[in-house]
Amino acid sequence: MPTTRVLIVDDEVLVRSGLGLIVGSAPDLDVVGSCSGGQAEQLVGELAPHVVLLDIRMPDLDGLTVLRRLRTLPDPPAVAMLTTFDTDEYIGTALRAGAAGFLLKDTAPEQLVHAVRILASGGSVLSPTVTRTVIGGYVEGGGPDAEAAALTRQLTGRELDVLVLLGEGLSNAEIADRLFLGTGTVKDHISAILGKLGATNRVQAAVLAHRAGLVRDTDQSGA
Repeated sequence: MPTTRVLIVDDEVLVRSGLGLIVGSAPDLDVVGSCSGGQAEQLVGELAPHVVLLDIRMPDLDGLTVLRRLRTLPDPPAVAMLTTFDTDEYIGTALRAGAAGFLLKDTAPEQLVHAVRILASGGSVLSPTVTRTVIGGYVEGGGPDAEAAALTRQLTGRELDVLVLLGEGLSNAEIADRLFLGTGTVKDHISAILGKLGATNRVQAAVLAHRAGLVRDTDQSGA
């Protein structure tokens, strides 16, 4: 089984230790390091993690700054933001900056492990209590957003199918199973979707799917 390399970035040593014990307990996940915000960019370069769990609030170098720096790397890891509050005002900013997911620090151990696996496979993750904050911040007014709907009209029928499932939080493998496609084909569709929608990552595309009225309002989560 391929091993997923994980880096944990948080200013609190106890939090890093606790998350490390949970994630490292899975046989297919390897916690290759942990650090505070100021060391994150260097360690990503040295350790080449597939997934970074990144605290959104840190005193030495805040998570949003770290996220932006990591996103400029040639082959950036998937980054999930860790937060204590499901109403954190920085969630929307992190989404626009390219975060692939949002997790509360008190996420159940089995959900955290599952979330890391989804991130490693190219999926996006939202803790159930964070989902409404993330989606709700962008879906307002009670009906489909005309601008978002217009963007989705650029997509082919199959791309729309994939976008809807992205909006439901499914991973590439799950989308492939649902649509009877190969995972490589799904990746190609997602690349095309992101390009046509002007989205940085699949979370942004998922939000746009909700804004366009393509996804039913549920408390779903990739985690």
